Amino acid sequence: MANINLLPWRDELRAEKQRQFYTVLGLVAILAGAVIFVWLSSVNAQIDSQRVRNNILTREIADLDKKVAEIKDLRERREDLVGRMEVIQSLQGDRPQIVRVFDDLVRVVPDGVYFTKLQRSGAQVSIEGVAESNNRVSSLMRQLDESQWFEDPNLQSVTRAKEGGDEDLIPNSFKMSVQISSPKKNDEDGA
Repeated sequence: MANINLLPWRDELRAEKQRQFYTVLGLVAILAGAVIFVWLSSVNAQIDSQRVRNNILTREIADLDKKVAEIKDLRERREDLVGRMEVIQSLQGDRPQIVRVFDDLVRVVPDGVYFTKLQRSGAQVSIEGVAESNNRVSSLMRQLDESQWFEDPNLQSVTRAKEGGDEDLIPNSFKMSVQISSPKKNDEDGA
């Protein structure tokens, strides 16, 4: 029988398979590296894209914050102007009322009563004056109460101006206060 030595052939086959294995292993490693590189590049590109979007949003938010501050300032100015307009309108509306109040005040003063001081504070009028008698002061209070422009007369004091002499000729000083009302309020209250 012939003696065949298969050992070198097996060694060569093993070496060939080992070279193929390392080649395939190298190709897989290169392919894996390429895949990882592409994946990392894609992730980095997405991160950069998101940063750009975030920067755009940050700038837009800053612009909107400025606009919101301007709107807030404009609203404050508007409220201030509306308040001023309301004050002006109320003053315009009160102008005829003052004339009517003084006109009605002259009408309710009975003979023998003289005012020495009138002072208005808001809707309250303080009156100081001189009357020939207490009956004249009472008459003034009744007429103020019946007036459509006044309500709640309040007599604070009545004093004799001086002592001695004729009792009928001695004047009485008085202090009183009365509230100014509007005929509309009285009509609404009555309705």
